[in-house]
Amino acid sequence: MELFVTKNSPYSKLVRGLIYELCIKDRVRVSLAKTRTINSSYYATNPSGRVPYLLRDDGLGMEDSDLICEYLCTIFDSNLWSYPDGNEGLELLRLHGLCRSYIDGLSVWLREIARAPAEQSSVVIAHELERSKRMSEVWEIEINNPLMQGELNRTQLTLFWALEIEKLLPCFNWRLGHPKLIKWHEEISTRPSLKMTNYEIL
Repeated sequence: MELFVTKNSPYSKLVRGLIYELCIKDRVRVSLAKTRTINSSYYATNPSGRVPYLLRDDGLGMEDSDLICEYLCTIFDSNLWSYPDGNEGLELLRLHGLCRSYIDGLSVWLREIARAPAEQSSVVIAHELERSKRMSEVWEIEINNPLMQGELNRTQLTLFWALEIEKLLPCFNWRLGHPKLIKWHEEISTRPSLKMTNYEIL
């Protein structure tokens, strides 16, 4: 299998982190995709031009980080991306929805500042800055949820890569006034799979 990524995509890092977590680095080749470029050869592989994109061994491709992670966990017999049964599963669904809102908004902000200064929208940047502040407040509370403190799951990994966007967005100061979130981030950062992903050179 081949996984197409870009260096700074948090969604790409999410899938790459999962690959290390599942110990399947030798089963998935990671390739850099050239996106947002006219006539990029990558578009012949994935016409939408989005990343991450997994080209499966059967020749079929799939995009969307959640879908790719669920597929990899299924074929490599891991329940890491599964939802528990009953109320616990519904609660994890709720948390994951909040987490996706967080990382999606931050990604919009990240893409906006990657544009040429004259093309950037101050309205979009201001909107996403304020959204990030509100969502950081939410996560300072939600981080106490047993599902965020217990066995590793999809939402914990997604939240980690959302918070890591601070390395690319200096104005994303989620740490200010959020000691519980800081403590959680420090603890999960010690996982070998996340360290390896952060240090990997593409």
